[in-house]
Amino acid sequence: MGGNAFVSLMMFSWIPAVLYIFRRYPERQAMIMSFIFAWLFLPVATLKLPGIPAYTKTSAACYGILIATFLFNPKRISAFKFSWIDIPIVLWCTCPFISSVVNDLGAYDGFSTTQVQIVTWGVPYFLGRIYLDSFAALRQLAIGLFIGGLIYIPFCWYESRTFSSLHVLVYGMDTGREAAQSIRYGGYRPQVFLEHGLMLGVWLMTACIIGITLWRTGIKRILNQPMGLLMSLLLITFIISRSTGAYALFLLGLVILLVGWYFRTAILLWMLILGICWYLYMGVTGTFPNKQIIDTLSQTFDAERVASVKFRFDNEEILGARARENAMFGWGGFGRNRVFDENGKDVAITDSLWIIAFGLQGAYGLAALTASILLPVISFCIRYPARLWLRPMVAPAAALAVCVTLYMFDSVLNAMVNPIFMLAAGGLATISVQSKQAATVQLRGQMATMS
Repeated sequence: MGGNAFVSLMMFSWIPAVLYIFRRYPERQAMIMSFIFAWLFLPVATLKLPGIPAYTKTSAACYGILIATFLFNPKRISAFKFSWIDIPIVLWCTCPFISSVVNDLGAYDGFSTTQVQIVTWGVPYFLGRIYLDSFAALRQLAIGLFIGGLIYIPFCWYESRTFSSLHVLVYGMDTGREAAQSIRYGGYRPQVFLEHGLMLGVWLMTACIIGITLWRTGIKRILNQPMGLLMSLLLITFIISRSTGAYALFLLGLVILLVGWYFRTAILLWMLILGICWYLYMGVTGTFPNKQIIDTLSQTFDAERVASVKFRFDNEEILGARARENAMFGWGGFGRNRVFDENGKDVAITDSLWIIAFGLQGAYGLAALTASILLPVISFCIRYPARLWLRPMVAPAAALAVCVTLYMFDSVLNAMVNPIFMLAAGGLATISVQSKQAATVQLRGQMATMS
C-alpha cells in the first residue's frame, strides 16, 4: 500500500463517514456527496483485505453507500427491476469468470476477478439505477459534478504554482505517474488526489460542460455566487490543467450540445458513437490505418505530439496482435495478455482501456463494456431527442449523456477508470426505460413549474 497513517485513516473511516452523511442529508443528496467526495479526496491506494476485493477509493464509496442503503432505505434495492438495458453491464461484470474458465485459470481466479469488476463497474451503475431515477435526480448529479469541479480549483492552482503534489504532501505517496508527465507547456500539470493529470483534465472538462449547460438553462447562481464568476474561475483552472486531450473533448462536447440546442439534432453525437464503435471494430480486426493517420498528423501537428500518438498506436498494434490470438474471450489474468521478449521483458505499454478489455476479456468483453457505457446514451437520445435538450429539466441529463460518450471516447485513447460516469450511465438507463406515462408526468411537471 505505502503512504503514511493518514491513508489507512481516511480509507477505513470513510464508511462510517458515509453513514453519517446519510443521517444528515436526504438520501439522494447523500449518495451523490459521498461518491463525489470519495472520488476527489480519498487516496489513490489499494488495501489488501481478506475476503473482499482490493479496497480502493471506488470500493470504499460503493460499500459505504450500499451499507447505508440497506440500513436506511432497503426498499430502494428491493424495488429495483431488471431491464433489457442492464444486460450489457451484467455481461461485462461476469466476463472475467468466463475468461478465467476458458483459459483454465480456475473458478477461484474467475470469481475473484469478477468481484473486482462488479465493484469497479457494476455497483456504480447499480447505484445510478436505483438513486438517479428521475430528471431531477440527474440534475442533482450534474450540479454535484459542477460543484466538485469548483472545489478542486484552489488545489489545482496550488499544485500548478508550487510544482508539487498534494497527494504526496497529504498521503506520503505518489500515484505512479512519471515525473516527465507532470510537466506540460512549460508548467506543472496538476492531478490533486486523482490518479493522473489526464484524469483531472477529464474531470474539469465534465464540470465545464455541465456548468455551461446549467447557465444556458437559466441557473444564474450556485453556492450563492454568480455563475459567470464561477464559470470564469473553472475555465481558467481547466486551462491550467494542461491536458490537450481534455481541451479537444471539451470543444467536441460543446459543439455537440450547441448543435443540439440550436439545430435540434443529435447528429454529431450519433456520429461520435458510430466513430467509437468503428474504431474499436478496426482495432479488434487489425485493420486500423495507423501509418496513414500518422502521416496525416505529421503535416499538421508538432513532432512531439505526433511521436506520442505513434508510440500509442505502435503499442496497441503489438497488444492487439497478442489479443487476436485468443480473440473471443481474451487471455484472462496473470499477465497472459502481455507481450514479452526472449529475456522476459514486457515490450509494450498499455495506454488504452479498450486494449486492456480486449486483451483480458476478448471481443466479448470489449463489446459488453462498450454497450454498458453507450447503450444508456443511445436509449436516452432515442427517448429524448435533441429538440428537448434545452428544456431545463432535460438539459442536465443531455449534458451527462454527452459527457458519458466523451468518456468512452477518451477510453479509446487512455485507461482512466472513473466510476462517476458509470453512475451517470445508470441514471440515464433508468430514465430511458421508464414508462411513457412516467416520462410524460415528469415533463408536464417541469412545464408547470416554469409557467
